[in-house]
Amino acid sequence: MNMIYNSPQFCVVEFSELENQSAAPVTTGGFEIMDKTLRREIFLRGKDAEVFRANVEALIEREPTADEVDEFLNSYSGLMTQPLTLH
Repeated sequence: MNMIYNSPQFCVVEFSELENQSAAPVTTGGFEIMDKTLRREIFLRGKDAEVFRANVEALIEREPTADEVDEFLNSYSGLMTQPLTLH
């Protein structure tokens, strides 16, 4: 688990794939995007995670401001259906 972005509005955590003791990888990797204002989150895995990573890499190449990153992440807010809870 690696927090890759944190602002007053959003937090993004990257989860790496975990290795199973039985030699087969367990596909649990992905990205959790949390909207602190809406108190909702989404977990992207598989193809969705690959697309997200590619879009983030393209965004980073442009050296965006924090507002531009938040605007990009805000495009995922409509997909966030899980309530954000504290553990």
